[in-house]
Amino acid sequence: MTAKAIFELNAELRHDQGKGASRRLRRAQNKVPAILYGGNEAPLAITLDHKKVLHALENQAFYSHVLTLNIAGHKQQAVLKDLQRHHFKKAIFHMDFQRVKATDHIQMHVPLHFLGEANCPGVKAGGIVSHRLIDVEIRCLTSALPEYIEVDLSKMALDQTLHLSNLKLPKGVELVAFSHGHAPEHDYAVASIHLPRRSIEEEPATTVEEAKVTEVLPKGKEANVTNPAPVVPTTSPTTNKDKEKGKGKS
Repeated sequence: MTAKAIFELNAELRHDQGKGASRRLRRAQNKVPAILYGGNEAPLAITLDHKKVLHALENQAFYSHVLTLNIAGHKQQAVLKDLQRHHFKKAIFHMDFQRVKATDHIQMHVPLHFLGEANCPGVKAGGIVSHRLIDVEIRCLTSALPEYIEVDLSKMALDQTLHLSNLKLPKGVELVAFSHGHAPEHDYAVASIHLPRRSIEEEPATTVEEAKVTEVLPKGKEANVTNPAPVVPTTSPTTNKDKEKGKGKS
């Protein structure tokens, strides 16, 4: 799919509006209902071809690129501001586009592209990279809108964290998070490298025999027995009956 086919879509004006009309467009005509607003012009209800939209959305750059909408022979520049998908089907419910001009200042979410993590010192030391953010919100002129922001991890060491303030931004691009100053609480973590957590092996249970303690006395020393056990006689005691038998024999 060419870049023109990705970033330029044909659209038609939509006259029937409402949930019922939108549902019929999606099911019967395989169309995606959308709205185009902004630019000091009246909002336009439009429809796009569902199949072509799905193909365009497969390209990550579509989400942060200035698009061209051909509406009834008239081309308008716009950016994608909102997208509603089916929760499990591969289907688009609705799209929101905002008109833009090259001289407009816009706010957009752009993806982060992480570079150099495979060969960074932290990974070579056995660490694992955690991507704490996948995109950032930026403000810039429409003409300066980048498709993505590069994040260089090639020099990250073990137990190191990269923050928003460490990002190298293109000229004319600023982070919305710092719009009110570089406060520490707004300097969010972007990526970090730490050793993986290892489960602690359980120690084997101690058996009854292993728990017994044998006291070994020094040579020539007797055990100190404070309460010796009573001596049990080996012969049974003489009864009165036995005594009478003895008298008779004498």
